[in-house]
Amino acid sequence: MLSVFSLLVLVFSVVIHEVSHGYAAKALGDDTAEQMGRLTLNPLRHIDPVGSVLVPLVLYVTTRGSFLFGWANPVPYNPFNLKDQKRGPALVAAAGPVSNLALAFIFGLMLRSGITPIFSPLGTLFYIIVSVNVTLAVFNFVPIPPLDGSKILFGLLPYQMRSVEDFLSRNGTILFFLFVFFGFQLIVPVVELLIGLFTGTQV
Repeated sequence: MLSVFSLLVLVFSVVIHEVSHGYAAKALGDDTAEQMGRLTLNPLRHIDPVGSVLVPLVLYVTTRGSFLFGWANPVPYNPFNLKDQKRGPALVAAAGPVSNLALAFIFGLMLRSGITPIFSPLGTLFYIIVSVNVTLAVFNFVPIPPLDGSKILFGLLPYQMRSVEDFLSRNGTILFFLFVFFGFQLIVPVVELLIGLFTGTQV
């Protein structure tokens, strides 16, 4: 039952993540996502067959439910319509993981405040929501294409460091898979720290 709930939380968390990109783009001058009907929480409008179904199921089976990850079909936007051509894409990118952190904070606050006891059935479900959303946020902040962190980095880099953007863009796919298979453990301490801070369960 908890594993099924984790899958549902993952699906809706990545949907909120993508919709947040669309709303950020709209606020900055581009309504492409709205015109394409993607500013909706209806998961059917966002599900990616591989990232939303296949990958989570494979991870669920291979890790026995101990690790879940996935993604939705990216919400489209036209960066040339943004008011700020330099930092606009970075702000749109940041909106996704920030929305996940906001969800984690809200549900974690209910646990931390004692409104919902963490060892109650509802508390367990809230803890899963916090864990999934913190993991999504931290992972997406990693500055490797195609993750949101790379777009944030590119928006902050001065023009003199354009070579860094070129290198990451050219080698993004390789770096991404290297990180997933060999470097993911590097972000685990950050994930655990944030989960502990949000829920009040840090050691």
